Amino acid sequence: MRSDGEATRARIMAAARTEFARHGLAGARVDRIASEAKASKERLYAYFRDKRSLFAAVLRDNLQETTAQIPKDASDLPGFVGAMFDHAVEKPEHLRMLDWARLEQEPNVLLPTPCGRPGPLNEDIVIAQKQGVIDPSWDPDELMVLLFSLATAWAQSPETLFTGKPDGTAKSRQQRRDAAVAAACRLLEPRPQA
Repeated sequence: MRSDGEATRARIMAAARTEFARHGLAGARVDRIASEAKASKERLYAYFRDKRSLFAAVLRDNLQETTAQIPKDASDLPGFVGAMFDHAVEKPEHLRMLDWARLEQEPNVLLPTPCGRPGPLNEDIVIAQKQGVIDPSWDPDELMVLLFSLATAWAQSPETLFTGKPDGTAKSRQQRRDAAVAAACRLLEPRPQA
């Protein structure tokens, strides 16, 4: 059972996640967060030094949630892409907050973070490369950036702005997921040695 303090903090975090995803760090209002959380501003500031600290805490929670849900198996990076695709569709506020952090030039707001990035470690990717599962010409960091981009491409696509349908139908969602996974498979396939 949660204490009153834990419950209040959880409500603040939930309200802040919504507020920051809608308005970013600069546009978010502490008054709105406190009101939505049914907490006083004083209580909010007792948990978080300032609005930036609250933003960082929500980003950290988002990253920890994502990292906990995403497979870490370097030998199944297409599975990573599929899981990230699903996460981007089911939790769009996580991507929006990352976008706001970049737009507002807050790239270091998450440093240091104990959970790291979602997916496998670089060392595990190198092992999979040595085993012939992944094309060894890829730098692990660059590869993960590309795979993350593949997984979130539909969520970031201008098409969603033009159609007004971020998720599309269930059929189109599955087709998009399949396309992202297939692209990952092609990207990862070891090239024949000359």
